[in-house]
Amino acid sequence: MELDVAKYLDELTTEQPNPNSFGIDAKSTKEILKIINHEDSKVPEAIGREIPAIAQVIDLVVEHFKQGGRLFYIGAGTSGRLGVLDASECPPTYGTPPEMVQGIIAGGREALVRSIEGAEDIEADGVKAINDRGVNARDVLIGITASGHAPYVIGAIKRARELGAPAVALSCNKNSKTFQYADYRLFIDVGPEIVTGSTRMKSGTAQKLVLNMITTAAMIKLGKVFNNLMVDLMPVNNKLVVRSKRLIQTATGCDPKTAAQAFEDSGNRPKIAIVMVILGINREEAERLL
Repeated sequence: MELDVAKYLDELTTEQPNPNSFGIDAKSTKEILKIINHEDSKVPEAIGREIPAIAQVIDLVVEHFKQGGRLFYIGAGTSGRLGVLDASECPPTYGTPPEMVQGIIAGGREALVRSIEGAEDIEADGVKAINDRGVNARDVLIGITASGHAPYVIGAIKRARELGAPAVALSCNKNSKTFQYADYRLFIDVGPEIVTGSTRMKSGTAQKLVLNMITTAAMIKLGKVFNNLMVDLMPVNNKLVVRSKRLIQTATGCDPKTAAQAFEDSGNRPKIAIVMVILGINREEAERLL
């Protein structure tokens, strides 16, 4: 098994030395930062080349959301943490129930703050994670892995498909093993890492950007954004309360006093308040229309 993994890693782009960062250990701080910045600038370009494939996945996710389905991210290490991060931001930003977008990381909650590298090697644990969450044909699974060979993610993808859920593989290597099992492939070719094999860098940045694109575009298409305003946010702290009132003003052109009153009358729901102000109606009628 070790020999197979070694051979596989030899073929991965992210495991190759980067000629542009050769000798970085002898550079000044500014020179190091310029190298990192130059390499990082390649990430958005790599994502841009995959926009058609990403759009296809987003439309799939929206379709399944409309059927009452859920979106699951699953990964190990940095990839898993990024999935959990993106999922955890959806409820406060878009007012979604916490079960709608879920992040699963190999090793569980402890792996969010402490590296548990061996957790990615157990395929059966990936299968169990899918079973434990009752994944079904209405759901969508996105397996995230920079190298593309994590058995935990592969096990999850296999099991999700057995249960009828479409599976997406997001990887930064053309030879990703996850691509062999997934229904949809997102290959973000960021090239070799600045520090060889350190996939928390360009690969992690690429994954973060793609996940942001997926949930943001999906929520826009679900009507959770008015113009470019996140009107379904949950005002759970003072900053978000102030932001909510500002959103109402921006969306309707009303004065601060009117915005504050509408916010209160709506039950602290900016989207409801905006409809109330624009149409001059009460909360019940605004809720019915929406």
